[in-house]
Amino acid sequence: MLSFDLRSIESQPVNVSGALAPDDPVWEESDIRPGAPLQVEGRLSRAGPGKFYFHGHVAGSLGAECRRCLTDVSEEVEEELHLIFAEADDVDSEDDPDVFRLDDRATEIDLRPAVREQWLLIAPPYSLCKDDCKGLCPTCGADRNVTSCDCPPSTDSRWDALRGAKSGQSK
Repeated sequence: MLSFDLRSIESQPVNVSGALAPDDPVWEESDIRPGAPLQVEGRLSRAGPGKFYFHGHVAGSLGAECRRCLTDVSEEVEEELHLIFAEADDVDSEDDPDVFRLDDRATEIDLRPAVREQWLLIAPPYSLCKDDCKGLCPTCGADRNVTSCDCPPSTDSRWDALRGAKSGQSK
């Protein structure tokens, strides 16, 4: 459960233990989604009049493709979270992008949008199956990690002028 009644937090902190599923409606179409539900653990407490503080961590796995050879890769992602929530009429945090605003009529704090935002900041945009991945051959498409091919090395003609300058030739 990642939603909490504001009245319950006013009197005492609450322990948070919940999950954010990859198919939850909070995710947008273009988001980097986790491969399994994100586990969220922590503590949500009052931090002053109209302010609330969450301290905890999020952990999950990211299912992606290697950016060089396109094999499936699973990466574990974990991060400590520090989130501040403030009521909409809080002047002190009005222009602070690190503060999540609560609607004037809010009766609960929903951690899901904040967890989604933090996940998007910590999830790696590109994955590699291994640091020395050789990738795919641009000519025949062979996976160079598995086999070698007899294709000549490809060159990019846009660099010909620099190659000529380096070798002392002019065109």
